[in-house]
Amino acid sequence: MLPEAQGSVMSIFLKLLTFLIGFVWFANGLWAKVLNLTPRHQSIVETILGAEHGRQLTVLIGVGEICLAIAIWLRLWPLWLGALQIVLVLTMNLLELSRAKEFLLWGQWNFVYATLFCLAVAFHAWSLHVQRK
Repeated sequence: MLPEAQGSVMSIFLKLLTFLIGFVWFANGLWAKVLNLTPRHQSIVETILGAEHGRQLTVLIGVGEICLAIAIWLRLWPLWLGALQIVLVLTMNLLELSRAKEFLLWGQWNFVYATLFCLAVAFHAWSLHVQRK
């Protein structure tokens, strides 16, 4: 494959990856948390952070995830956002695994999927960083 074609394929792949990673955050933020279409997310928040303000905290987390999605789609600070996403995903999954395991969709497999997502985020962040240079 010619170098120009490789660059073009990589550019398209990064655009797709940008959309998909942002969509994961947007969908989880809006549908699962703000609109409460998957109530187990609120149950997880209540189990970990307490039931007193569970709904409000769940909405706040959802709004934060929507903001993160927008920043990803705008390709702002790729390395910083990539690192933030990885810390958030691993922290959330470790907390869920240790304190709210009964609400996890795939049980212990959630952490495996989270790790794969983190690898995709790391690749995405590094690729955008290198592309900007």
